[in-house]
Amino acid sequence: MEELDLHEIVNGYKERIRRLALFDPLYELERKREQDHKNNEIDMKGLGLLTLLFFFEQKLMRQYKAGARQLAAFLEKTAESQYRLDPEDYERLARLIIQTFRPTTGKKRRYTFFNWETGQDDGIEYSILKASSFDLKTNAQYYTLDEDGLELVFATKEFYSEFQLSINQLMLRKQLDKGEFKGALRQINEMHIDVESLVDRMTRLKHEIQRSIVSEETFERYKQLLEDIYGRLNRENDEFKELRAFVKETRERLYAKDVHKKETRTYDLVLRIARELESVHYEHTRLLDQTGDLKNTTLLTAQESLYYTGIQAFNFDQDLSAKIIATPLPLEAMAGILQPFVKVEENRQWSPLTILADQKISEERELADDSGFIVVDSDEETLSYRRVLAEKYRELMELFLHAYQQRKVRKLSQFMNFLEERNRSNLLDYRYFYQFWLVLHQRTPIRNGETEDSDKGKTVLDEALALLGDQVLHVHEGSGIIQKNKRFSIQEMLIHLEEDNDELS
Repeated sequence: MEELDLHEIVNGYKERIRRLALFDPLYELERKREQDHKNNEIDMKGLGLLTLLFFFEQKLMRQYKAGARQLAAFLEKTAESQYRLDPEDYERLARLIIQTFRPTTGKKRRYTFFNWETGQDDGIEYSILKASSFDLKTNAQYYTLDEDGLELVFATKEFYSEFQLSINQLMLRKQLDKGEFKGALRQINEMHIDVESLVDRMTRLKHEIQRSIVSEETFERYKQLLEDIYGRLNRENDEFKELRAFVKETRERLYAKDVHKKETRTYDLVLRIARELESVHYEHTRLLDQTGDLKNTTLLTAQESLYYTGIQAFNFDQDLSAKIIATPLPLEAMAGILQPFVKVEENRQWSPLTILADQKISEERELADDSGFIVVDSDEETLSYRRVLAEKYRELMELFLHAYQQRKVRKLSQFMNFLEERNRSNLLDYRYFYQFWLVLHQRTPIRNGETEDSDKGKTVLDEALALLGDQVLHVHEGSGIIQKNKRFSIQEMLIHLEEDNDELS
């Protein structure tokens, strides 16, 4: 393990303490005990931060007449739902907060501490607010944020975190220009930490994208975010290339001057800088590639998932057909429903250059109508679906034969009533129930075994028709429409069985 360089560790200690000291006025406000008219504790530190944001906004808007009264009005508007205070109370609190940030003595705030870099007691002076102007007519003093106040506002938000690596690159170039190789090596180590932090953030962002894209708006937001990140990483990658080229030139220049013989420690530092810079550049390049994959693969996959989720959630019969058929709509509303399904506008202009384009040669043939039943396909998914459908058809045939023999059911409506009495009305909510009777009506009269096909296997009706035995099933159209639910309706049908007298069957 390398020996710790204590001087390098405590280097810049005063500047670090100065950044911490900027928060001291907020903690001083937190120690103040103020209550409203209902004896509720007032969040003075929170009001102090709101004050900083108020003056920051005034500075952005170039409004230089911001004093205690304007601040009091802002605090009253912000906190009126939380605290019960009079306008005079808000003005008193505003003046108290301003005095905390800017003492009435007119001197800057002072923070004392022990400086571990020098080994002596030390102090820092800083100014959060400063006077901007004075109105003689109203005797009003106006304030604005000083430089330390601006730094405090920025410190309360991770304002520069995403640009930290770019900032470190600029600082590294300055140190290399000045020949501060030891500080440059430390700067590269900080860049290692920045890249590791960026990798963690991109991993969290990837999971967030996979979990959070539920609409086109969120997709566009993440798309823009990834494009910004990818662009910034590209710029940082270009800067890394320039830095490596600069380090290479520096190393060659020192070697030409025989520095590697005269000042071996300096030359060793340059060699180490080159190695460490190459290492951090490699990690950054991997991060750039991962971001590209995230932008081109993960984001598009999430969008496709969103698309197919919408497709699966859309039921054409229920959401469109039933809406049009069951609801009497005016023509204007009908046009609005059908608009998404209408073809896009076509341009009827024709260019002679199209004859030079690649021609698709194909032969058009009329498909022969197949009057047979649907045959089981070899595909596993289709086979599984047909098997389930065959079981459902067999169940329906069993129920019908039982109703036909026990209850003398001769109509489809009577069979539906029979199902309702047996608490099997749920069958009426499925499409296959109606398909079953439509197919039987189309193929009547139906005998067991006449749907077999030795070449293509069995049809979905074979198991159901096997229950007929030697009987022939007749299904004929009756009068009236049957509608047991909102989704489906079917023509009344007359059903009867007879013994098969066909000797050839």
